[in-house]
Amino acid sequence: MISVTELRAGKTFKLNDKPYQVVDYKHTKLGRGKANIRVRVRDLQTGEVTEKSFISGSKVEPIETETKPFQYLYHDEASCYFMEPASFEQFSLPIKIFQDKLKFLQEGEKVRILFWEGEPLSFELPNSMIFRVAKTSPGVKGNTVSGATKPATLDNGLMVRVPLFIKEGDKVKVDIRTGKYLERER
Repeated sequence: MISVTELRAGKTFKLNDKPYQVVDYKHTKLGRGKANIRVRVRDLQTGEVTEKSFISGSKVEPIETETKPFQYLYHDEASCYFMEPASFEQFSLPIKIFQDKLKFLQEGEKVRILFWEGEPLSFELPNSMIFRVAKTSPGVKGNTVSGATKPATLDNGLMVRVPLFIKEGDKVKVDIRTGKYLERER
């Protein structure tokens, strides 16, 4: 058992026989009472994010998880399919786990999948990924106001604001946590 004060973002634990991963941690102490620990957690089986509150001194059971690299293959209406590069073993995860990050998955993309007791539960994408600009308007000559941007549609359908010098066919790096343009790739 570990104290709830040891919980930090990324830490995994079990509560009421359900595995959770800490998304955010907040420690508050008001007056002379005990401290209150609030954590936003992701249920690793359903993908649902909720908030849990603990009194300082409470304990939870840590769990051992393992992450392995896999390659994304494709998805259908119910599942996403992956392959382990070393053994070519394939398996699927329910599409609900991916929520809003499904638009970032590209065929052949490498992801890290989190396992608990041999069961795949969730995944991690890199913080930034490269996409090709599928559609954007041409930049207007002379429109060089500092920080001027225009809308662009990427090959995955995502809309981002890009600088005026970006044109169709360019590759751009996008921060997938925020969905914002980072830089042009050569």
